[in-house]
Amino acid sequence: MIGPRWMIPVLLIAFGTTATAQSAAKLAVDAAADRAERHQTAEWLSLAPHLPDPEAGTAQALETAADVMRARRMPEDALDYYHFALKRGGDEPTLDNRIGVTLLELRRPTEARAYFKRALLLKPKDAQEWNNLGAAEYVLGNYRAALEDYLRAVKLDRKTAVFHSNLGTAYFEVKDYDSARAQLQKAIRLDPNVFQGNGWAGVEAHVLSPTDHGRFCYEMAKLAAEQHDEAGMLRWLARSSEGGFDVQTPMSGDKAFYPYRKDPRIAVIVRNAKAMRSGQLADARPVPPLPANAP
Repeated sequence: MIGPRWMIPVLLIAFGTTATAQSAAKLAVDAAADRAERHQTAEWLSLAPHLPDPEAGTAQALETAADVMRARRMPEDALDYYHFALKRGGDEPTLDNRIGVTLLELRRPTEARAYFKRALLLKPKDAQEWNNLGAAEYVLGNYRAALEDYLRAVKLDRKTAVFHSNLGTAYFEVKDYDSARAQLQKAIRLDPNVFQGNGWAGVEAHVLSPTDHGRFCYEMAKLAAEQHDEAGMLRWLARSSEGGFDVQTPMSGDKAFYPYRKDPRIAVIVRNAKAMRSGQLADARPVPPLPANAP
């Protein structure tokens, strides 16, 4: 799902940061096979007769057709029609952006980056374009470049939650955890549902997996604790511990976790995580409820 129209949150693209030439070739083959199969479906056969002529259709009609195909999960066909719209004189920065978004969905981030850069040459003060370029850089593993792009987006538009959440994720990747939490907090204040899923703590289902997943989950647990979201804190601590991160050591000196330093649920979470990592699931125990007189 895209955020505000044609804006790419880093939360969107759930695939690895870099791809080998071999994997890229396989993606292209798979995409071609999927497209050929899709062109035999009843949905495509009902849609195809109504598509505008690429040579005679107006730029707006071609762009609208591309939007429809993209909404129906036909990205390769949508890409063709965005290019047709460009040839017919469509708005170049808008179409460059849409082509870039579609290329990211097709796992072609290097090409997507080129289109976002081209759009920025025409609209250098477009916060959305800087955000999208940041997403492409992030997917490519260029975290410093992504950070700079997201900073530009936030400077141009401080009221869009996704820009702050993306910036926070980029800060995490360069191990500036304080700045990461600060940006995530700003995102939540602007939009409590910015991370979608089950409230803000549902980000994990959408975010591109950071390199240090366990540490990322710990930082999210700390953020949940600061937001007084106890259930979210426990979920993130469990995920952090399951990822191999030693949650108890940093918790002991962290003010955000002060009320939970002797919480028996934390010990159970750590024990369960060790059991899961060792494959000894029979040793796992349910997390006990907090005693009535506990803080």
